[in-house]
Amino acid sequence: MTPKALALVAACAVWLTACQSEKAASEQATGEALAEAPSEAVIPGDAGQPAPYAGITEDDVLHFTGTEPFWGGEVTGASLVYTTPEDPDGATIAIERFAGRGGIAFGGLLDGAAFEMMATPLECSDGMSDRTYPFTVTLKIGDDLRNGCGWTERQPFDGPAHP
Repeated sequence: MTPKALALVAACAVWLTACQSEKAASEQATGEALAEAPSEAVIPGDAGQPAPYAGITEDDVLHFTGTEPFWGGEVTGASLVYTTPEDPDGATIAIERFAGRGGIAFGGLLDGAAFEMMATPLECSDGMSDRTYPFTVTLKIGDDLRNGCGWTERQPFDGPAHP
């Protein structure tokens, strides 16, 4: 090996060793910081839960409703029925479920547009009745964003049955 090549190999070895030392020091500092953090520390966006949200299971029927414009429906298993005053029977779409740490999301296609809905365990009011719902629902159909409320049989709304 030529002296130049030998010097290059030696320089690379020193550089890699330095990088590994910095990485190890960084990992050690991160590990120490996590070890010192209180066990009840909440990571933003984490909802303080180490596991995916399990408050709405595939066995639960999630009912949802929104105003301005009026919309609603229900999720049962892997399908969702979306209703409007113009279509009270609703459109049924196949959905995929994703349980994140702070709620559950449902995705599919409605008339060719992306249908994305999320239910989070946050108290909600529809603004029109005396009901309080256990879930806040956010719906996006294509570029249209809507807000509403949701409930299940296990986690019902509080208030009158027929407002």
